[in-house]
Order: sequence, then structure tokens, then C-alpha cells
Amino acid sequence: MEELKKTIRTKVNRVPKRAVYNKETIYKILDETFICQVAFKIDEQVFIIPTAYGRKGDKIFIHGSNKSRMLNSIKSGVDICINVTLIDGIVAARSIFHHSINYRSVIIFGKGKEIIEPDDKKRALRIITEHIIPGRWDDARQPNEKELEITSVFEFKIDEASAKIRTGPPADEKEDYNLNVWAGVIPLKTVIENPIRDEKLNEDISIPDYIKNYKKR
Repeated sequence: MEELKKTIRTKVNRVPKRAVYNKETIYKILDETFICQVAFKIDEQVFIIPTAYGRKGDKIFIHGSNKSRMLNSIKSGVDICINVTLIDGIVAARSIFHHSINYRSVIIFGKGKEIIEPDDKKRALRIITEHIIPGRWDDARQPNEKELEITSVFEFKIDEASAKIRTGPPADEKEDYNLNVWAGVIPLKTVIENPIRDEKLNEDISIPDYIKNYKKR
């Protein structure tokens, strides 16, 4: 499996055995969700904003209003940090100190590149849309000229990134294993429920298969 080069920013120093640098694992984590946290700095104030994203190949794409403080900051060329985290379980140890979380996370560092050309914007917006709801782009109305003008779209190369993963049971102190305290993992997962019909939807419109089968995503 191809690995990304470690940098000062991506090297995992705390519990390095949990670090993963191979692209396949990083991409799988990114593909399992569609919300990231984007951290950036304006003057001396640090901000972190959640936003939707899409991935294709070695790039991820985000979009928003061209009046967005976050996107205008990215446009100015500042370094940013993107985080994606999946929570898989709560680890209940015999001691409070060793309680933990089972998780998979990815950190990406770099600068964003603004996408300007309308056709390129549409391609990027398609990637984001299809990342969230596969099959949706060709079914719904696509952005018109005015909507494209007021939308900013950026791409980020996934070349300075790392993943960190914790799995398994608690790691208690040897002397605590005889304590009369329950220990183990409480698994957590996202549950996709049945779609809810818009009350204003025309009664003649049936639910498309890609929505009906979204649980298989």
C-alpha cells in the first residue's frame, strides 16, 4: 500500500503505534462520512468550522458562499487543517484513567486551490453531491449561472496527511484486572433511517432507488 511521506505536522507523536500513513486507509475513512472540521486563523483568532466535503482521487473538495469568512481566508492563501473523525465505541476501563474512545481519524494540512471556471466548479460540486448522496446529481436541478457566481469552491491535495486509529478493549493496569468492575466496549454506529417525504412533494413522484437504497451506501 502506498504511504504518504511523514512531515513534522503529520507525524503522530502521541501513541505512534496508532498512526497510519497509507493512502488506502486514509481514503476509506474519508469516504465513510461527509462532514469535516476546517481550522484556520484570522489575525490572532483561530476558528474551526464544520462543512460538507467530497473526495475524488487524491483531492477533497469543499464549497460555500463567496462571502464565507472561512473560504475567503482559504482564498488568501493561509495554511489550514482539516479533520475527519469517526467514533466507533466508548471504551469503559476498570479505572477512570484508562477510559478511552475507539475511533478513526484523519488530519490533512495544506492550502486550498480555488476553482474558478464554471465547468470545473460544476465538476467539483458534482463530486461533493455524489459523495453525500450517490446518484443525486443527475436527478436534481443543477446549479444555474447565478448560483455558481455566488458559490466558492476549493480543492485540497491529500499529500500531507495522516490517520490515527484506536481499536480494541481497555488497556488497564495489571493490578486492576482483578477489580470487581465491569470493563469493555460500548459500540457506536450511525443508523440510517427511512427517508421522510417532503410534505410539498408532488404525490406522483416516487422515491428513487438511490434514496431507497441509501442504507447500502
